[in-house]
Amino acid sequence: MANTRPRRANGGGTARTRPPPADSDRIIDAALACIARQGWRRLSLADIAAEAGLPILRVYRLFSSKPAILRGFFRRIDETVLASPPEGEPDERPRDRVFDLLMRRFDALTPYRAAIEVLGRELLTDPLAALATGAGLLRSMRWMLEAAGISGEGIGGMVAVRLTAAAYLATARVWVRDESPDLAPTMAALDRRLRGIERWYRVGRRREPEATAAT
Repeated sequence: MANTRPRRANGGGTARTRPPPADSDRIIDAALACIARQGWRRLSLADIAAEAGLPILRVYRLFSSKPAILRGFFRRIDETVLASPPEGEPDERPRDRVFDLLMRRFDALTPYRAAIEVLGRELLTDPLAALATGAGLLRSMRWMLEAAGISGEGIGGMVAVRLTAAAYLATARVWVRDESPDLAPTMAALDRRLRGIERWYRVGRRREPEATAAT
């Protein structure tokens, strides 16, 4: 049965004027716009510099390559998700926290869906970029598990990280075509995948600190 729990919203706050984006963010956003428009294979660093309206020397100083820009993008997504991780509930399963974190990740990726769809097709033809992106994905999934209270250390933790990455990638193939307003197909696919690997979350789950007796 699919996960039907209401998704927890991010913390609120008063609206503030956003500062101008840093040059690194301008470069990342420019790269994603170019990828969505012209693809990954034909994209050059000069194209990205022109799209960002920055000298190519500035791109050179901030990013060493196109894969480096992708790593910067996924790190930015990590920071967005980790900035407000879901608060744990007493009867909550570790899988539920992972579910919330990964759905927040898809929410953060939604403005860049067209570029993500292109990358899913074209990175397979660029082994070096695919390898670097794969390593970045494992690092991201480890942080997602850590935020959910699941250790990524040891053999069990390493297996949990890799299985979560596989579940995430399989769900992403549903997400890129999911045009529903509530992402119900994506949620159902993710819940199904996480149920299949839940036992590994119990292996890596941290014990709650025992309460000390009052003296």
